[in-house]
Amino acid sequence: MPSNNIEEKLKELDRGFYDFIDEFTYDKITEKGINADIVNEISREKGEPDWMRLRRLKSLELFLQMENPNWGPDLSELNMDDITAYVKPKTDKKSNWEALPEEIKATFDRLGIPQAEQESLAGVGAQYDSEEVYFSIQKHLEDQGVIFMDFATALKEHEDLVKEYFQRAIPPTLHKYAALHGAVWSGGSLIYVPEGVKVDIPLQSYYRLNAPGAGQFEHTMIIAEDNAKVHFIEGCSAPRYNVVNLHAGSVEIFVGKNAEVRFSTIENWSRNMYNLNTKRAIVDEGGKVIWVSGSFGSKVSMLYPTSVLAGEGASAEYTGITFAGDGQYIDNGCSMIHLAPNTYSTALTKSITGGTGKSMTRSLVQMKRNSAGSRSTVDCENLMLTEGAQSDTIPVLDIRNDDVDCGHEAKIGSLDQSQIFYLMSRGIPEDEAKSMIVRGFAEPVSRELPLEYAVEMNHLIDMELEGANG
Repeated sequence: MPSNNIEEKLKELDRGFYDFIDEFTYDKITEKGINADIVNEISREKGEPDWMRLRRLKSLELFLQMENPNWGPDLSELNMDDITAYVKPKTDKKSNWEALPEEIKATFDRLGIPQAEQESLAGVGAQYDSEEVYFSIQKHLEDQGVIFMDFATALKEHEDLVKEYFQRAIPPTLHKYAALHGAVWSGGSLIYVPEGVKVDIPLQSYYRLNAPGAGQFEHTMIIAEDNAKVHFIEGCSAPRYNVVNLHAGSVEIFVGKNAEVRFSTIENWSRNMYNLNTKRAIVDEGGKVIWVSGSFGSKVSMLYPTSVLAGEGASAEYTGITFAGDGQYIDNGCSMIHLAPNTYSTALTKSITGGTGKSMTRSLVQMKRNSAGSRSTVDCENLMLTEGAQSDTIPVLDIRNDDVDCGHEAKIGSLDQSQIFYLMSRGIPEDEAKSMIVRGFAEPVSRELPLEYAVEMNHLIDMELEGANG
């Protein structure tokens, strides 16, 4: 039955099968909080080399020294003394879905991961709480030298490669939660594509956080050598609890000369999640990084994928959408840093806000002194569904070279009542008319995703709109 109380409907929004909760069991769990003993325990449990343990401890030292940002959402509710940093599931890593414990296999079956692997993916990784539980890659890619494996195994089998690149794009000095990640990271993926190899079918990792009051800190590293190409898809979800959960993962991308990396993500966290993720790419001469991002569900999100255009002719594209409902503060955007001549970046950010949700879109473009001939365009579009919604954009253009071209455009508006009236006059119910308009608003993002993930994103939008259409 439709309700006029939009805020209440958003509070009670049913996230469907994403909110199912498995029985909380584990093989190993650390005490709540973070200190040197816990960091050493995680490193010892994973059998790491001493240089990684020392990097963890250095990152911990920085985390304890740093303050929360004095801008953006309020993070005072997030207390690391209440967060469990490491939860090892009751299974080791498998290469066969059927070998997983029944409750874990059922989780990923419900999320459709095995089916996606069979139909449209060249390799799949699945993480449950703090560790990867499944990994596979098609043999023809292995034969070409492509590496796709969980990050802990990569540290053992490709230590020199990991040591060369780890924390190069995201140093622990970047901000407080990059330092936290460096101290307690666990899980994640290494993707390495040799020179000239084109991986035309996407690879995917899916991260499921099931433990209440826990953090997930996966580390994803993508290395595309010169003239290589790869598309990586990241999926995330968690059930809703009445305690705070934390996601502070890290994505480091290294794009070689004339190489291309596409990174697509659909984040569908629960309403008790603080999503403080960090993503950063370094792009060499003639290389290209493409970000496609959908951010849904979390209570608080602070995420700004960054492209460092380090070589002449490097380019970056960002296309992203967020949805903020009642009680949510989604603070997202992107950064483009132009270090070399004749570089190019473009960003299209879209936000939808309903109930009393708050959306903040931040865009940073830096044109450094050596960026002559470079261009950048940023377009921010915000759609508000209710009177109580808040939406804003904060663009920053930091230009230190006269021979560049930069542009920024921002639009903020509500649903067009004339469009709703037109659709209703053609026999379409009001709720469906609103949904059609919102899906049309999101279409530039969904068309950049593979079909099955575009369908998932539209499903998430429809699910959120159930609360905003009352």
